[in-house]
Amino acid sequence: MRSGFRLGKIFGISIDVDWSLLVIIFLITWSLSSAFGQMHRDWSEGLIWSTALLGAVVFLASILAHELAHSLVARSQGIPVKSITLFIFGGVSNIQRDPPSPRAEFLITIVGPATSIILGVVFLVLSGVSGALGSLGLGNPSGPISNLDPLSTLLFWLGPVNIALGIFNLVPGFPLDGGRVLRSILWAASSSLRRSTQWASWVGQAVAWLMIFLGISMVFGVELPFFGSGFVNGLWLAFIGWFLHNASVQSYQQVVVHDLLEGVSVSRMMRLNPPTVPPECTVSDLVYGHVMDSDDHAFPVTSATRLVGLVTLDDVRKVGRDQWETTRVQQIMTPYDQLVTTGPSADASEALNLLNQRDIRQLPVTERGQLVGLLRQRDVVKWLHLQAGWGERR
Repeated sequence: MRSGFRLGKIFGISIDVDWSLLVIIFLITWSLSSAFGQMHRDWSEGLIWSTALLGAVVFLASILAHELAHSLVARSQGIPVKSITLFIFGGVSNIQRDPPSPRAEFLITIVGPATSIILGVVFLVLSGVSGALGSLGLGNPSGPISNLDPLSTLLFWLGPVNIALGIFNLVPGFPLDGGRVLRSILWAASSSLRRSTQWASWVGQAVAWLMIFLGISMVFGVELPFFGSGFVNGLWLAFIGWFLHNASVQSYQQVVVHDLLEGVSVSRMMRLNPPTVPPECTVSDLVYGHVMDSDDHAFPVTSATRLVGLVTLDDVRKVGRDQWETTRVQQIMTPYDQLVTTGPSADASEALNLLNQRDIRQLPVTERGQLVGLLRQRDVVKWLHLQAGWGERR
């Protein structure tokens, strides 16, 4: 479920905004207002805060440009991209599957940091300030900036911070861009996506632990180049390290899962002859005749073995208890033409992608419109657990 809102679409790619992004907007705006207020004492409070807020918004637009670059190159490599989500740690492109080759991954990855660095250089040139590269600290402009007008001040800050963003993303901490570049190189050398992901994940976890250690050191007063010191800065760096560590571990696990499922057909793990209900069945009969007698969360709706829809517990909950006797399943079900389905010979890895992307628990398995089975998320998990060592023999 999406915890935020949809901003719109760019090049056919949905742009989603998580509510956590508001935290970053506030922090950047507050930091910039403090810095701009110190450097431009002749500015009014309104001008300071409006310039700071505009800086936060344009910086987030720069992050969006970074992610769009990833997404557009991914699509040029034949990989579908569903959406881009902006959240507390920046942005993430919902690229539907792993790149088909090391070259494709390198191209998809490197374009992001390159875009940030190019944007930074462009902002610096537009600001008209020479020597601006010496001021790379977020929210700590100095030197010639005190003589600039609001627009040039903003551009002066946006330049170095975008360059810093591009450089930071090149840190070899998988799944950061630098970690993915490392994986593409290791993949080309080893010809194994799984093995190269494991190595890149180990490096990513090492980088994450280093960030956590440095962050804790900053909390206790250690001064670090660029990062400085202090409780808030140190806690933030440690938090980013913790997030990176978890993301690195999860990214490797995802590759292992998809590696195990690749080449395995849906028919090997789907549930044969799942319980079905007719479209004219009442909600009351559905609950007392099917739901209460099983642990199923969804029931295919069939008419003479032909799938016509799917009804779930969520659909039932939307009906008032006093309407159960008069409401038919066909009135609350999701009709067939709106369902996400798969086939018995489909790749289980692709089916799992569908389950995760649509945030659903089951996929009806059909063949020429006839229901032949039901693939549940827990069936996939059970199959994975049955593989000794999660496929270490493969």
